Amino acid sequence: MLIAFGLGALLIGFTPWLGVASQAAAGRGPDPRSASVPSPAPFGDQAAKQSPHHGIAPANAMEPTAPVLDRTGWTAVASDEETVRENGRASQVLDGDTATIWHSRWSGTPAPLPHSITIDMHRTAVVSALVYTPRTNGANGRVGEYTLSLSADGVSWPAPVAGGTLADDGSAKTLGFAPQGARFVRLTALTEAGARGPWTSAAEINLLGDPGTPEATVDLARTGWTAVASDEETVRENGRASQVLDGDTGTIWHSRWSGTPAPLPHSITIDMHRTAAVSALVYHPRTNGINGRAGAYTVTTSTDGTGFGAPVAAGTWRDDDTVKTATFTRTANARFVRLTVTTEAGARGPWTSAAEIRLSGPAAPAVHGSWGRITGFPLVPVATAVLPGDKLLAWSAYAVDRFGGSNGYTQTAILDLKTGKVTQRRIDNTGHDMFCPGIAMLADGRVLVTGGSNAEKASIYDPATDTWSATAAMNIPRGYQAMTLLSTGEAFVLGGSWSGPAGDKAAEAWSPVTRTWRGLPGVPALQASTADPAGPYRADNHMWLHATSGGKVLQLGPSKQMNWISTTGTGSITPAGTRADSADAMTGNAVAYDVGKLLTLGGSPAYQNTPATNRAYTVSIAGSQVETARTGDMAYARAFANSVVLPDGKVIVFGGQSYPVPFSDATSVMTPELWDPATGVFTPLATMAVPRNYHSVANLLPDGRVFSGGGGLCGDCATNHADGAVFTPPYLLKPDGSAKPRPEITGNVPTRTSPGTSLTLTTATSTPAASFVLMRAAAATHSTDNDQRRVPLASTATGTGTHTVSIPADPGVVLPGNYMLFALDAQGVPSQARFLTIS
Repeated sequence: MLIAFGLGALLIGFTPWLGVASQAAAGRGPDPRSASVPSPAPFGDQAAKQSPHHGIAPANAMEPTAPVLDRTGWTAVASDEETVRENGRASQVLDGDTATIWHSRWSGTPAPLPHSITIDMHRTAVVSALVYTPRTNGANGRVGEYTLSLSADGVSWPAPVAGGTLADDGSAKTLGFAPQGARFVRLTALTEAGARGPWTSAAEINLLGDPGTPEATVDLARTGWTAVASDEETVRENGRASQVLDGDTGTIWHSRWSGTPAPLPHSITIDMHRTAAVSALVYHPRTNGINGRAGAYTVTTSTDGTGFGAPVAAGTWRDDDTVKTATFTRTANARFVRLTVTTEAGARGPWTSAAEIRLSGPAAPAVHGSWGRITGFPLVPVATAVLPGDKLLAWSAYAVDRFGGSNGYTQTAILDLKTGKVTQRRIDNTGHDMFCPGIAMLADGRVLVTGGSNAEKASIYDPATDTWSATAAMNIPRGYQAMTLLSTGEAFVLGGSWSGPAGDKAAEAWSPVTRTWRGLPGVPALQASTADPAGPYRADNHMWLHATSGGKVLQLGPSKQMNWISTTGTGSITPAGTRADSADAMTGNAVAYDVGKLLTLGGSPAYQNTPATNRAYTVSIAGSQVETARTGDMAYARAFANSVVLPDGKVIVFGGQSYPVPFSDATSVMTPELWDPATGVFTPLATMAVPRNYHSVANLLPDGRVFSGGGGLCGDCATNHADGAVFTPPYLLKPDGSAKPRPEITGNVPTRTSPGTSLTLTTATSTPAASFVLMRAAAATHSTDNDQRRVPLASTATGTGTHTVSIPADPGVVLPGNYMLFALDAQGVPSQARFLTIS
C-alpha cells in the first residue's frame, strides 16, 4: 500500500503478483514469460469529484518522485538565527521535530531580508529538490520569494538552480530543480510570504535524491556498442547480454538461472568502443515478467575496461516496470560503463535482468536546446495564457494544490517574464471556480474562461486593466469542454461532460456584442466524441478545434472521425473523413503550424489506463477538402503531452506518459522532441528536470522560447508540480550555449490593425530579417491549445532594413485577437516579438 506523508509518499509492503516462491524453493529459475503486474484500477478527476476529500488523489496515485535522502551527519548554518528570545538555531531544521524551528534574528533589531540557510550533507549526492516545511506554531516567517543554489565545496556558488514564489500557507513545499551532484544546498528567502515582517522561519528541511530524470542530457547513439555480463542465461532461454542493446524491450539479458543460479551480485558492462562524456545510465526493466528487476545498484566507469573507479551513481530502484535512470554525481569521460546489481528489487531470488540499457550524455545547446532554472509558483499552473507586456497568466482551482466542488473562487498567478517574479491573487468576484475550463482568446485580447468546477459560469480576464469580470452563464453547464474563437469574433464551445448534468453537451456560441450565449442544437457533441469506455464523461473532452473562414470549424480530433461544423443559425455538423489510419487519440493534441496545415500528436484510445501512441499525422485543409497523412513517428509514445509551434514552423512536444494515469508520474516521457515539417522527422531535445503530465501546460513566449510547467493538483500527494521552466530552442543558441545574433524590429509597430492591411516595418541591419510571421497569443490547459496558430506573412524589402508586410485578408486565416509579430533571419532565428491586435 501507499502511505502519504507531508513531503511525499513511501512505497511499502508491496509484493507483485507472481508465484516465484515455489520456484526458488525448488531450485528452478524464473520464467522469463511470467505475467506482469496488473494495471491499477482507473482513477482520476471523477474519483476526486466523488470523494469527500475534494480533489485529493487516491492513494495509488501517490508514488514518490524521488527518494528522501538520509540526513545522518548533516549540519545546517544560517545567515542569522534567533538565540536570545527563543531557540531558533539553524540546526533545528534537521532534528525531525516540526515543533522546533529555525528563525531569523528578531530580538532587538531584526536582521533584514534576505535570509539564507545552508545544508551541508558532508558528502556528494545527487539532489533534485528541497522540501521546505513551514513552522506549525504560527505564520510569521513563511518563505515567499526564494532562490535555491548548489555548491560542491561551499565556496563557489554558481547561479541559482531554482527560484520563485511560495504560497502563504502551512503546507510542505517541494522546490524542484535539475538533478545534479552537490554537497551543499542553500535556500535564500527574499521575502516573507505574507509581508508580515522581515523574518524567515522553517520547521524542517529535507532533500530529495535522484528522481531518475536527469536534465539537460540526451541519449548517446549506440552504434557499434557491445555488452558483456558477469554471467548470462543461454540454456533455458536466450538471455545474452547483447540483448540490452538490440532496441527491443521484448528481449532481455538475464543472469544464469538454469541448474544452479549464479548468485548476486551480477554486472553488465557496456563498451562504447570510443570515449564519450556520460552523465546517466537508463535501465529498462523487462516487460514480460517481474523476476530479476534491479534493486540496489552501483554504476562505475572506466577508460580501459580494467580500472573502474569509485561509483558515479548508486541507489535502490523501486520494484516496478517503469524506466529507471541513474544520474551520475559527476560527468564521466569513459569508454566502459558497468552496472552492478546487488539485490533483486522484490527479493524473489538471486536474479538480475534488463530489457534495454542506454547511456546519456550532456546536451549540445545548438542541437538540443537548453533549460532555464525551475521557477516555483504559488499554485499548480493547470491553465495558462500568454499576455502582452511579457506576462504569463496562470490559474488552477479553489486551492493551490487541489480541486473539487463548486467553491466560487480561483487561485491565479502572473509570471513576469522579464523579472521572473510571480504574484498570486485569489479571484472570487466572478463566483467562478475555473478548474477544468474551456478557454478562448478573444478578438480584443481578453481571455474568456468557461465552466469547470462552477460548470455554467463564464469569466473574462482583461490584461489591459488586470481585472476579472463575469459574463453571461452558458446555457449548458460544462467541464473539460473545447473552445475556439470563430472568424466572426464569436467564441464557440462544444462538449464538456466532466462537469454538470449528464447529457449531450451540444455547441453554443458567445457574442462579444450582446455578451450572451446562443444555442447550436444542430451541433451535438456525440458525433464528435471518441469511443471511450467511460462514455460521454470522458468521450467528449478536450476536442481539437480549428476555426476557418465563414464561422466554420474543423473538429479534427481526438476522435478518429473528423467533422466540419457550421455555426450559422442553429448550426450543423457533417463528417470530414477519418484522420488517416489513426485510432481515437484522447489527451493527444493538434497544432496549426502553417496556414491550413496542422500536426496531431500522440494520445490514447481512452482517457486513461490504455497505452498511448507515438504516431503523428498531418491534416491539410483546402477549402472544404481535408487531407490527412501519417508523418514520422515520435521516439516516445505520449498522452497528456503539450505541443507548441515555433516561429520557424517546427513543433516541440513536451512531456506526457506512455501509459496515461492521472496524478501519476510513472511512465513519464522526459525527452522533448522537435518535429520538422520539411522532413517529417522528430529529433530529441534536452531532457526535462520535472515530469509534465496530467494538468501540465506549454506556451510560446514573446522571446521565441517556450514555457513548460505544471502537473498534479492532487492535494497531499507526491506528484504536485507547482513550478515551470523556460526552454530555449536550439535555433537561438550557438554551440557553446551563448545566444545567436537575432534580427530586431526597430521601428514602431501599430498596436492594432485589421485583416487585409499592410505594415511598414524597419529592422536592424546587423542581422538582416528575411521573413516575418504572426504567432497567435495562446492559452493551454489539459494538453489542449486551440488558440495557437502560425501565419507566415508575405513581405517585400523596400530598402535597407525596411519591409512592407501584408496581413492576410481572410479572418479565417488570421483569426481575430492578439498576435506576436516575429522577424526571422535566413536561418530561422526569430527576433523578440512585438504584440499587435488584429480585428
